[in-house]
Amino acid sequence: MKNISKEILNKNISAAAKLMRYIEEEDIRAIEELKHLYSHKGNSYVIGITGLPGSGKSSLIDVIIDYFRKNNKTVGVIAIDPTSPFTGGSILGDRIRMQKHSNDNDVFIKSLPTKGWKGGISKVTSRMITVMEAMDKDIILVETAGVGQTEVEIKDLVHTTIVVLVGGLGDSIQIVKAGILEIADIFVVNKADKISSQDLESDLNSLLSLDGEGSKSIKDKDWKPPVCITEATNNKGIDNLVKNISLHEGYLKSTGKFDEYFKNKSRNDLKEIISDYLTNLIFKELENNDSYKKLLNDLNNNESDPYTVAEEILQRFLNLKNK
Repeated sequence: MKNISKEILNKNISAAAKLMRYIEEEDIRAIEELKHLYSHKGNSYVIGITGLPGSGKSSLIDVIIDYFRKNNKTVGVIAIDPTSPFTGGSILGDRIRMQKHSNDNDVFIKSLPTKGWKGGISKVTSRMITVMEAMDKDIILVETAGVGQTEVEIKDLVHTTIVVLVGGLGDSIQIVKAGILEIADIFVVNKADKISSQDLESDLNSLLSLDGEGSKSIKDKDWKPPVCITEATNNKGIDNLVKNISLHEGYLKSTGKFDEYFKNKSRNDLKEIISDYLTNLIFKELENNDSYKKLLNDLNNNESDPYTVAEEILQRFLNLKNK
């Protein structure tokens, strides 16, 4: 297929799937296509859904898709799954739970393996978002893998971050420890039929109303994250959740923060591209370098340390010095 980027701008699903495969495989052919697509950011509203394993994120996304589709919104989903220890691919639990949307041409679902990437996301998540933006999807939902306390990187990839919790998993303690309070624009207490959900809701509201150190770390002081109670499997509480999603989108647009997303994404993408390029360049240059082998030998023999070796490599081979 020639001129993949042009086909994607014309909303060709096969072309989008092909480019996403190139991106996932880190095929060099993806770079030129992404160059053409990057400026076509469109007006997509990007929503991240994160939370602990077992909180029902996939089931929640399934019913959220229903609501957006009833309002004739096109939807893209990036479902980031744990990497299979056998195949290295993603364990496609999310695709299975969302399979009723598979015949809807206005819903595009892509599963990605984390492949060891930190924070419950994949290294190529941002590039997949770029493709879906170029397809002019109204809504892009990004579901993280559910890795636990360190799952905060999603905040840099989306407009709105939804943190999904469920009673009975010690979530109130996790909130304080993990900094989840800092990244959430909306909290969802799912599986509300559980007895302990009321306690979790109360704990959240107490933390959000604090005037001390806890409240200072909230992502956006002008927006108090609402706490939405849902039962995704029974389609309860979804109206209120979607209402609050809409309210946050309106807040971002009225304050000019909606457009800041693309600037932040561009900056983060640039840092990642430079980091990847320099890492590959350095190690390619050092592969058969005797000086590099000597530094590694010193490191292996405990005659040096990784920090000193890194400084020497940067200074010697790139004429840079760590400041």
